[in-house]
Amino acid sequence: MSNSNPLAELSAAGVSIWLDDLSRERLSTGNLASLIAEKNVVGVTTNPTIFAAALSDGAAYDEQVRELAARGADVHATVREVTTTDVRHACDLFRDTYDATDGVDGRVSIEVDPRLAKDSERTAAEALDLWKTVDRPNLMVKIPATIEGLPAITRTLAEGVSVNVTLIFSVERYRKVMEAFLTGLEQAKANGHDLRTIHSVASFFVSRVDSEIDKRLDAIDSPKAKELRGKAAIANAVLAYAAYGETFTGERWEALAADGARAQRPLWASTGVKDPNYSDTRYVDQLVVPNVVNTMPEKTLHAVADHGRIEGDTVTGRADQAQQVFDELVEVGIDLDDVFITLETEGVDKFEKSWAELLDTVTGQLDQAKG
Repeated sequence: MSNSNPLAELSAAGVSIWLDDLSRERLSTGNLASLIAEKNVVGVTTNPTIFAAALSDGAAYDEQVRELAARGADVHATVREVTTTDVRHACDLFRDTYDATDGVDGRVSIEVDPRLAKDSERTAAEALDLWKTVDRPNLMVKIPATIEGLPAITRTLAEGVSVNVTLIFSVERYRKVMEAFLTGLEQAKANGHDLRTIHSVASFFVSRVDSEIDKRLDAIDSPKAKELRGKAAIANAVLAYAAYGETFTGERWEALAADGARAQRPLWASTGVKDPNYSDTRYVDQLVVPNVVNTMPEKTLHAVADHGRIEGDTVTGRADQAQQVFDELVEVGIDLDDVFITLETEGVDKFEKSWAELLDTVTGQLDQAKG
């Protein structure tokens, strides 16, 4: 193995390692604390699917659910209380990391109700309510990068709240996300907020792009299509990083940076490999570049620790190659606009279904607690 400690090498290369999972069990058993101490984990992300899975194993939550049932809490209040409790405890666990990195890491994300993805006003209101409920400076509120989500991102940042923008699939939408971020900081400055305390990441989904495009390439079934399998997701992320570099330069950004603003970092999400024919670390070791986050499921984290190959910056200067991949995808008949619309729709739908499962699970637990 070329590296004795790939996770340490990844951190040294400028990649912040966040865990893409949270549960009461991880907190109570010390598992998360161990990952912080031993696996270079400096943050955590959650989403409705993660919480649905955590609550489906209800034993860890029984006592709190019983207390809430006794107080007459309904299912929505119970879900809010249970999930924000986990996130608050995780924020406390990461507080030392947050302080040591001047707020860059030590971050814990919680997502707004995914059913609000098409409602700007209610998304922003929910984001502000989550911020107040958790009441920790190292929280990030996750808002989806739907067209309707963009104004909510700006409004939330303008109120001084740190935001994790999620479900970004295309570079075109990513540029709109960065615009929403810059506008939000300008409004936050006008509102008198300290820009140094407002942080943001832009969660650019990776593996799902390959899954969708590979499926379409297989349907084309030509030698050129076969040659392009597995190239789209990494090329997409490379182009996203180039767009990031273009945005956070120039007079507009420099004016904000002079007031202490931090650039919105790209975050590589959906980095678990779904095709068994691919290396299980490819969406980590092929996306190494300074000043990004890679949020990994625990399985991917351990795979990287075991056999990841971290060989320096694998992104900078490769935009031309990445664009060529996209040009060739169009040439063989891939409708990229349709790909990205499909991925966003499926992403929102998946989280809505997970939220429904979460509500069903907690309803059952409340009924059981009431006897």
